[in-house]
Amino acid sequence: MSSTHSHSHRHGTPHPHTHDPDSGAEIPVVPRPHAIAPGVLEIDTLLGGWERVTAGYLIEGSAPVLIETGSQSSVPVLLAALDQIGVGPEELAGVAVTHIHLDHAGGVGDVARAFPSATVYVHEKGARHLADPTRLIDSAARVYGPLLDSLYGRMAPTEAARLHVVADGEEIPVGPDRTLVAVDSPGHAKHHVGFHDSRSGVLFAGDAVGVKLPDGGVLRPATPPPDFDLTQALHSLEKFAARRPTAIALAHYGLLESPEELLAEAGETLREWAQTAETAYRAGADIAEALSARFDAALSDIDPAHREKLDTLNGVHSNAAGFRRWLEGRETPS
Repeated sequence: MSSTHSHSHRHGTPHPHTHDPDSGAEIPVVPRPHAIAPGVLEIDTLLGGWERVTAGYLIEGSAPVLIETGSQSSVPVLLAALDQIGVGPEELAGVAVTHIHLDHAGGVGDVARAFPSATVYVHEKGARHLADPTRLIDSAARVYGPLLDSLYGRMAPTEAARLHVVADGEEIPVGPDRTLVAVDSPGHAKHHVGFHDSRSGVLFAGDAVGVKLPDGGVLRPATPPPDFDLTQALHSLEKFAARRPTAIALAHYGLLESPEELLAEAGETLREWAQTAETAYRAGADIAEALSARFDAALSDIDPAHREKLDTLNGVHSNAAGFRRWLEGRETPS
């Protein structure tokens, strides 16, 4: 999650709404969740009113699990989408978040309230922040300023008793013949975990593989501060490849085929960005300018509206800040 933009996208065409005849409240008109693999439904959470930017995934079974809630601002969309397919308050067994950045987990507290039987699955290093999001929100407010409330929202706390810390390799039951295997995958963030569906073979990669929007062309790495780590990020890609997934589902956005080639591309791209960042850093040059100069040409054919989505979600300045923090950290004895 990152941003270099103001909330100018708000001046675009808002996503359509209808009104609840009983309460008069606005209800978002949401795209109906659709299957992308056997028993895997993609949910567009319409971050900022944009389509195909941030996805959640429902894994179907006798104990269905939702992967990613999206931001707090997207919760009404998410709940409407789940209602469309008949997932009632007692029917969701689990909510799994790949990491605690607000565009992935900001809605967890609200979703946990709406589904009181659901267990919330989270990495060990993220659990305390879901129980008490104060520090997480304070940090996000410094990074995003007004965009925090206009785009992402904040995060309601989740009862500690509802949280389940997942270990690397742990199997989350979804049905008698289906589990989600947790894959500890730091690098993008120290609290990042992927989930590999035993039935479809799809691996839900969060942000560990990067960002590739359907309308945004190329795969770009996601290297935000404060705890991006190149070595860990590359190792996590190797762990994903070793599981031989049938496809990879990105939070931003959707199902991508040819997982072996995709993971190789992700590693190569990450190395190229890191090399460019380090060269600039050693020369005392501006890392963001160096990254833009080398990699922005690949976006030249993209419609400006789609380019804005990518820049807001995964801007060069955030990636540059993550590389800078990583490079400085390597020089400081721990």
